[in-house]
Amino acid sequence: MNKKPTKSDPPSATRASAKGSAPAGTMEVPASNRATRAAERRTAIVEAAMEEFIARGFAATRLDDIAKRAGVAKGTIYLHFKDKESMFEELVRIVIVPVVARLTTLPPPAGSVRDLIETFAGNFLKEVIGTRRGDLVRLIVAEGPRFPAVADFYYREVVSRGIAAMRALIELGIARGEIREKDLARYPQILVAPAMIAVIWQSLFARHAPLDAQDMLRVHLDLIFGERRTT
Repeated sequence: MNKKPTKSDPPSATRASAKGSAPAGTMEVPASNRATRAAERRTAIVEAAMEEFIARGFAATRLDDIAKRAGVAKGTIYLHFKDKESMFEELVRIVIVPVVARLTTLPPPAGSVRDLIETFAGNFLKEVIGTRRGDLVRLIVAEGPRFPAVADFYYREVVSRGIAAMRALIELGIARGEIREKDLARYPQILVAPAMIAVIWQSLFARHAPLDAQDMLRVHLDLIFGERRTT
């Protein structure tokens, strides 16, 4: 007799159960199938958590709401995460860390340092502004002061890596003579300021005064590197 699908079964697990012909209890589910189902449930929990965090905020989000949205029992969450903080950390690792990792693994620039920064920053804006990544960044800015552990984790995993990479690029630009203000290396935050301004502006003021983040980035880089010469 085939197993009747339940609400908590992911589609792939339901299909796999329907195909089985052996009576229940006569054959154990292969370890690979169990691992697949566990991974699917973990993914569903993380996706549900992101929607709940963004909709309600970190403080107001309850594990019961996440479980309901993910279609799993609340106890299933504890098989994967110990609390909301660890769940949020997983979100940051999946959604935001890879974007910063691409910056820290960039090859030495074949062209100018400005070209490299402009390409990365432009892509960063496209991947963050108006996306769930931007929503998560705004959430951290808004609620980080009340949850120091979350803010500390975000600093370690995202901010410190991004700042170190920006400082290295600035120092290379100074060595090549592309950047004249040597003190900029002391404050690499200046280089990434347009990205943070754009993320915050998008959620608060875009309906009043739409911001062209890409053009703002161009003007910002002109101030640092000098205007591009046109022929």
